Amino acid sequence: MGQCGITSSKTVLVFLNLIFWFVIILLLVFVTEVVVVVLGYIYRAKVEEEVNHSITKVYDAYNGTNPDAASRAIDYVQRQLHCCGIHDYTDWKTTNWFKESKNNSVPLSCCKASVSNCTGSLAHPTDLYGEGCEALVVKKLQEIMMYVIWAALGFAAIQLLGMLCACIVLCRRSRDPAYELLITGGTYA
Repeated sequence: MGQCGITSSKTVLVFLNLIFWFVIILLLVFVTEVVVVVLGYIYRAKVEEEVNHSITKVYDAYNGTNPDAASRAIDYVQRQLHCCGIHDYTDWKTTNWFKESKNNSVPLSCCKASVSNCTGSLAHPTDLYGEGCEALVVKKLQEIMMYVIWAALGFAAIQLLGMLCACIVLCRRSRDPAYELLITGGTYA
C-alpha cells in the first residue's frame, strides 16, 4: 500500500515536470510567432520594393514563347489580374521582346477578355487592360501577408490559452499537499 502511494507521488511529480516543460516549449513557440507577426507587419512595406525589382527583371526576360517560365508567369498574371505592363501597357515599349518583334503590339494576355478579335496592337489601346500589374501584385501579396499575420495571431491566442490552462493545472497541483513527497529521516513516509 505504501509503495503504491510513493509510486503515485512520483508519477504526479513527473506529470508536473512534463507540464512545466510543455509550458516552456509553448512559450518559446508563442514568442517566435509574435516575432514573426511583428516582422511581417514591419516588412510588408518592403514588398513593393522587391516586387518592383523582380517584375522589371521578369518583363525584360519575356520572350513570348509559352515554354519559357517568365513568359508564362507574365501572361498568367496579366490574364488573372486583368492588367498589362508594369505601370501600364506602354511599359512594353521598353522591353527586348517589343523591340525584337517590331510589330507595335503587346502580348495577347494584355487583351481584355470582352474583346474577341484583339491583336494586342498599340493602335487600339481600348482593347487592352489599362492598369499596370505591379500595383495589383503588391496589393495581392500584402493581402495574403495580412491573412498570414491574422492566422499566426489566431494560433498564438490558442497557444496562450493552452499555456494559461497548463499553468493553472501546474499551480494547483504544486500547492496541493496530497501530491507532495514527504521525506522524514531519509525514508519515505
